[in-house]
Amino acid sequence: MPKVKIPRKSTFVDMTAMVDMGFLLVTFFMLATKFRPDEPVQVVIPSSTYSTPLDKDVIIITVDKDGKVFLGMDNIDQKKDLVERVLKGAHGISLTPEQINLFSLQASFGVAIKDIPAWLDMKPDEMKKQNGIPCDSTGGELFEWIYNARKVNGKARIAIKADGDAKFPAIKNIINVLANEKTNAFKFNLITSLEESRMK
Repeated sequence: MPKVKIPRKSTFVDMTAMVDMGFLLVTFFMLATKFRPDEPVQVVIPSSTYSTPLDKDVIIITVDKDGKVFLGMDNIDQKKDLVERVLKGAHGISLTPEQINLFSLQASFGVAIKDIPAWLDMKPDEMKKQNGIPCDSTGGELFEWIYNARKVNGKARIAIKADGDAKFPAIKNIINVLANEKTNAFKFNLITSLEESRMK
């Protein structure tokens, strides 16, 4: 009995639609992604064994190893309200809408209040050179920023992100500002990295 030959079908698959879909996805993610702006200082945070996620509405106080203090908020509209409130309030400094918008796009800042207009007019590379927000045992300008940030958003959580090599007096000054009853910021978090033993 003769063998029946099964007709062979072509194995060709048209991949045009799949390639188009891939390029559409890549294009979508490239256009929809918002990159976080660079922070003015790199901080090596200490490790801990406890973690609490910080989602949104966060005020982050960053302290580098030299004790310079920086402040950041995650909400752009609240940053605009904050800078107008601080500068116009007690200092009578007004900013242009472009300067206010540029300020709101910064991840964090560490500039004295009187220097903010000149700082916002600098080139992007020059803006990275910041001396920190003046902060002493009485609070200094950091008190004004925290006080007004709490007025702008009373529900915002406060977190301290300090370098592991930062000196204790710098951290103590910040805690004194937060402990002041006018700032109403008795609860705050410390940003740390989770120890590797807990991550396994």
